[in-house]
Amino acid sequence: MSEQKSGRLYGVGLGPGDPALMTVRAVQVIAEADVVAYHSARHGRSIARSIAAGHIRPDHIEEALVYPVTTETTDHPGGYRGALDDFYTEAAARLAVHLDAGRTVAVLAEGDPLFYGSYMHMHKRLADRYPTEVIPGVTSVSAAAARLGTPLVEGEEVLTILPGTLPEEELTARLAATDTAVVMKLGRTFPAVRRAFEASGRLPEARYVERATMAGERTGELAGIDAGSVPYFAVAVLPSRIDAPRPEGTPGRGEVAVVGTGPAGPLWLTPETRGVLAAADDVVGYTTYLDRVPVRPGQSRHGSDNKVEAERAEFALDLARRGRRVAVVSGGDPGVFAMATAVLEAASQDRYADVPVRVLPGVTAANAAAARAGAPLGHDYATISLSDRLKPWEVIAERLRAAACADLVLALYNPGSRSRTWQVGKARDLLLEHRSPDTPVVLGRDVGGPAESVRTVRLADLDPAEVDMRTILIVGSSQTRWVRRGDGRQIVWTPRRYPEG
Repeated sequence: MSEQKSGRLYGVGLGPGDPALMTVRAVQVIAEADVVAYHSARHGRSIARSIAAGHIRPDHIEEALVYPVTTETTDHPGGYRGALDDFYTEAAARLAVHLDAGRTVAVLAEGDPLFYGSYMHMHKRLADRYPTEVIPGVTSVSAAAARLGTPLVEGEEVLTILPGTLPEEELTARLAATDTAVVMKLGRTFPAVRRAFEASGRLPEARYVERATMAGERTGELAGIDAGSVPYFAVAVLPSRIDAPRPEGTPGRGEVAVVGTGPAGPLWLTPETRGVLAAADDVVGYTTYLDRVPVRPGQSRHGSDNKVEAERAEFALDLARRGRRVAVVSGGDPGVFAMATAVLEAASQDRYADVPVRVLPGVTAANAAAARAGAPLGHDYATISLSDRLKPWEVIAERLRAAACADLVLALYNPGSRSRTWQVGKARDLLLEHRSPDTPVVLGRDVGGPAESVRTVRLADLDPAEVDMRTILIVGSSQTRWVRRGDGRQIVWTPRRYPEG
């Protein structure tokens, strides 16, 4: 007697709601199936079944997989997650009985089966035991964009899909950082989602789509939607910004945001900075830093030399006074030897009194180099620029002596350049009057960049010839430790506890 051949499992995507948007393959699979399964809440009404109703025959075996809970509480000992896990295991066992009997099982799923779909829980429990095929479907994301009649993403834009159940602060950060987005699973989450759009500055762009392609479909501006009217099957959409209409530039509507791009490329940008750079009409900065910012259609870029900070600041403020949203870019943190001071100094003039200016933090060169080396800035430290272009060397030397006498770790910026080759040697000699020759010095060059080099030398062995403008120096205190670990890596750290007396 031949062995019973197992049946085949299908995850069938039905599209967003309109039966006409089911694929030909989805219709074929339902027609060929012996068993049609679908999920529903305890009320028994299944959206998936209603979409496929015209293709379900009286001779189909129907398996209604009814959730024991949806959003309410449960007395299950494992809580909500435990109740659902038990349900999925029991539902999969029910389908396995049909598959073991040689029947073909089609599990219906709204949208796409593997996109926030209930089918995936059956798939994970059964696909390794039975022949399985997933039939993709049109997602609610695509349906929402189609109903809005606006591009969702274009060119190099990034689309982020978010569940509305994320914590509000996490939603805010992700909305601020992305080009375009769709937030799903609204309903009871809508008030928090709306606040996240507002806090990220994206609310004016946001659109709302409810029950796309279904009866009762509704679209509109997210800002105008009554929270009490929002069902679970609704999404919030940030469409493409490319060629999107923007308010005409008028006095009083522009702003200047001074942003830090960190020590190198995109990995060092904060979500807030990403969002500001994406939303800007104009990006202004020293050409080297400007090159770190992606080119965006419709955005104007204004590069200039590193020695015209005051002119660059006034140029940005003049653009903002004409209603433009301007991002002024700096390397590292804009408030550490960078553009924030120049912009705020210019903005203090009466003619710019009404121009909004804000400063967004960035990862500093000192923090980046310290993290690569270990934790040399773990205790009190001082930050000093060795450049004498804007202050005399005598002031620099006096500050070095004071910091050295106070036994502070030192982060030394702008240590040398082609035209300044002597400051590092002078600083080393001065510090040796107060520090042991064995004091560790971290040399961080191009941290985060393609030519990154981070190494540690003795203060007595610090060679000025090995230092340039792309290097930052971190000089330890008397307490800073420097060891080589078992993996061969050198680490440097400064203990948080300072000895008494």
